[in-house]
Amino acid sequence: MSHSNNFLEGGCDCRAVRYRLRSKPMFVHCCHCRWCQRETGASFALNALIEADQVELLEGEPEIIDTPTHSGKGQQILRCPVCRIALWSHYAGGGTDISFIRVGTLDNPDAVPPDVHIFARSKQPWVVLPSETPAFERYYRPDELWPKASLARIRK
Repeated sequence: MSHSNNFLEGGCDCRAVRYRLRSKPMFVHCCHCRWCQRETGASFALNALIEADQVELLEGEPEIIDTPTHSGKGQQILRCPVCRIALWSHYAGGGTDISFIRVGTLDNPDAVPPDVHIFARSKQPWVVLPSETPAFERYYRPDELWPKASLARIRK
């Protein structure tokens, strides 16, 4: 993974909520599923997976919104209570121990490129995936793709 800064910071548009990542993300998903397309109003969602205790609030307190998911298990989206920007999510699979940081809310989102493209079967036809980044029609097996250090972190 090419995450150059161990202390990436981010926040919402109005700056009422600011956060810092205390460590580099474990892995970065670029999800092309229709659910993410609808939820973001964009072609894909770009999420950096990190332990929730590695997300330090610097300013404000996000509001937790429970929303449905395709799996039926739901997710919590943490949003700024003022400007309503989605900052990160907790999915049922990882619970509240794993945060899926919305990469676009980082001050320097360029520092966190995707490690994998998932649900490529439903990507927009004009989106061209780079050949150097793994892509999967649906999902993948983390133990086959994640760096050993990230696998050790997720197992904790």
